[in-house]
Amino acid sequence: MCGIVGIVDARGKREIDRELLGRMNESQHHRGPDEGGIHIEPGVGFGHRRLSIIDLSSGQQPLFNEDHSVVVTYNGEIYNFPELMDELVKLGHTFRTHCDTEVIVHAWEQWGERCVERFRGMFAFGVWDRNKQTLFVARDRLGVKPLYYAMLADGMFIFSSELKALLAHPGLDRQIDPRAIEDYFAYGYVPEPKTIFTSALKLAPGHTLTLRVGGQPEVKQYWDVPFTPHGPISDEQAQEELIARLREAVDIRLVAEVPLGAFLSGGVDSSGVVAMMAELTKEPVNTCSISFGDPKFNESEYAKKVAERFGTAHHVEQVDKDDFDLIDTLAALYDEPFADSSAIPTYRVCELARKRVTVALSGDGGDENLAGYRRYRWHMYEERLRSTIPLAARKPIFGTLGQLYPKADWAPRVFRAKSTFEALARDSVEGYFHTVSIMNDKMRQRLFSDDFKDKLNGYHADSVLQRHAENCPSDDPLSLVQYLDLKTYLVGDILTKVDRASMAHALEVRVPLLDHKLVEWMSGLPSSMKLRGTEGKYIFKKGLEKYLPEDILYRDKMGFSVPLASWFRGPLRQRIRDALLGETLARTGIFDPAFLEEMLEHHQSGRRDYSAPLWTLLMFESFLRNLDGKWRM
Repeated sequence: MCGIVGIVDARGKREIDRELLGRMNESQHHRGPDEGGIHIEPGVGFGHRRLSIIDLSSGQQPLFNEDHSVVVTYNGEIYNFPELMDELVKLGHTFRTHCDTEVIVHAWEQWGERCVERFRGMFAFGVWDRNKQTLFVARDRLGVKPLYYAMLADGMFIFSSELKALLAHPGLDRQIDPRAIEDYFAYGYVPEPKTIFTSALKLAPGHTLTLRVGGQPEVKQYWDVPFTPHGPISDEQAQEELIARLREAVDIRLVAEVPLGAFLSGGVDSSGVVAMMAELTKEPVNTCSISFGDPKFNESEYAKKVAERFGTAHHVEQVDKDDFDLIDTLAALYDEPFADSSAIPTYRVCELARKRVTVALSGDGGDENLAGYRRYRWHMYEERLRSTIPLAARKPIFGTLGQLYPKADWAPRVFRAKSTFEALARDSVEGYFHTVSIMNDKMRQRLFSDDFKDKLNGYHADSVLQRHAENCPSDDPLSLVQYLDLKTYLVGDILTKVDRASMAHALEVRVPLLDHKLVEWMSGLPSSMKLRGTEGKYIFKKGLEKYLPEDILYRDKMGFSVPLASWFRGPLRQRIRDALLGETLARTGIFDPAFLEEMLEHHQSGRRDYSAPLWTLLMFESFLRNLDGKWRM
């Protein structure tokens, strides 16, 4: 895995500042500590930081074609590069290396913008074609690898793997986008294609960007999750084919010239990946997991059970349940406000893995593709009720019940009817937005100052989901919410979290359950094979029964939970008070100080559980402090 950066003059051939390009490149040193490279020509500068994985001796970047007219800077892995190399050689291309990077320059020469359709893997890259005076930038289909870009006021176009490299350019305007703040306090992250700044964007997954000198950037979509139904398929056939396809997706991700292993949480997805790895490798698989002292948050015994079953070389480290010293580290790592508290244990498991391996396989993507989240069950329950009562009738009935029913954060989900009533008073997408929101509409209305609400000019965070829903290729209600999560939560939260945490330790993470061919096939399965009754990932679990014991497959999902509620009433009591009521948030003018104080008092007295909103605010405050005053509203 690597870090990439580029500066291209969209207006001509002005000189590129080598020292500036070097600073931007070095800001991502952690992504590629093995080597660094820079290429500059009139109007173009590319930088690269390399983490050597394949072809260790000759894969240096930026890398060129034979006559140096095409150059690439690239982050990722293209797993089918040997087949593409053979095809391109037969078409007359000459290769100097045995790495996937060189495939990109020749594929660009041969197929142009459609080259990305040939690549199977995770990638973000920039290609400069001197003869065509064209920059071509691309991101993989699911967004495993990140890519940020900005068109500056002086006509310079810049791009990079992380936002911090763009922030190293003095020409980037640091005005914070009010819409991104509304999104952040709804979702806990800033969804694609926005960033927290008005001047910078993320290239969305499955998209390319073409910039011809003298023109403007043109962004195009080249792939989407199809949700094309299969023909008739039995449960047994689906189980067998799913496992075979997963095995193949794992197999192509085992190619590396460095130590390789896997994350093992003891959950279904990571355990399934490890089961396939154990079948495919002669040596014991290196597996890594972390444990918590508090049994309410600890899955390490399940991970140990899977490790013993497959004879892995298993490594475990215990993380202090009060491991909150990483707060400011995370703010610097993510460059934007990011409120998933499981970033803390994710950082730690990556830290552990890097002591043993350079490449690790993960089980990310199983929940989105095979309906593993608990919220899918609740959404389908609500959908059945929505289908029996028209919205015109539901809105007043359930809206009133939602207002009257007391808030019960302490109760099991089945008794928290207030949230369900509020969701039923909305249409499907609005209801799902209400389900996934960290802070619901009423809370955000109270959180924001009147002045900030004026700046939003009517913008509402649910427009993110509405936009994706309009493009969903399926009218199946379960497929719709899976599609929404694949476009938002998966890329904005899960993959962002893993990329930054792993790259902070120069660790490459590969994600077989997000192999695009596997994703395409899984999307075509009937919803009843994904969610059957109350059992999510039904067909996957059935297929894994020959590999994994019942208590691994059918226990309740835990995840990387962090005890936020007790932190804010105990060891972080003063820290959260200082953050919410201090100068940093006050001078933004974004928040209503009376509501901030009310949340603190209600949470710390035990009257309400505001742990998720408080963490979201704490990470926002830490993000602003990390900018050291170099931002504006």
